[in-house]
Amino acid sequence: MKKKTITLAFTGASGMSYGIRLLECLLASEVRVYLLYSQAAQVVAKQELDLTLPGRTAEAEALFGARFKAQPGQLRVFGREEWFAPVASGSNAADAMVICPCTTGTLAAVAAGMSDNLIERAADVMLKEQRKLVLVPRETPFSAIHLEAMLKLAHAGAVILPANPGFYHRPQSVAAVVDFIVARVLDQLGVEQDLMTRWGDD
Repeated sequence: MKKKTITLAFTGASGMSYGIRLLECLLASEVRVYLLYSQAAQVVAKQELDLTLPGRTAEAEALFGARFKAQPGQLRVFGREEWFAPVASGSNAADAMVICPCTTGTLAAVAAGMSDNLIERAADVMLKEQRKLVLVPRETPFSAIHLEAMLKLAHAGAVILPANPGFYHRPQSVAAVVDFIVARVLDQLGVEQDLMTRWGDD
């Protein structure tokens, strides 16, 4: 069977650990990943994880490919204005897309149909092609503007999956809290995961 292709975008919201862990899990599942990230994401990654997201796409592919043992060609990284990237066109759209973490600014831009950069354009492609788009905002509290944008996106077919972890599994570490959200995202993508024991299972 053909492996899934997932577009993953990091933006400048807090919660970069979610995005990095999601990338790790997708690559471990042998999913092909198209990775995009904003300049603000580079700032947040450095602040939260002491991680330098390279400015050059080839360097980013080498960094994450080695770190997560990606297969040759499994991970491709595209620049913010790389308009000839596959994700920019519905003729070569990925199976699904996740923006994780997702700023409320990015959320608003996607809700308004903006395509000022490749992340926004890739998200617009998902909506117009009626493919799965998952947005993981990490903000609190939400204003009426944020909520209206979320409702608009939900009506358009997107999944709004806030980074609001549950605690019924009694997490003993930050990593376990992160995995709760990543597991929910993987479920939305139809990617098998064993990060969490499912409710009602032993």
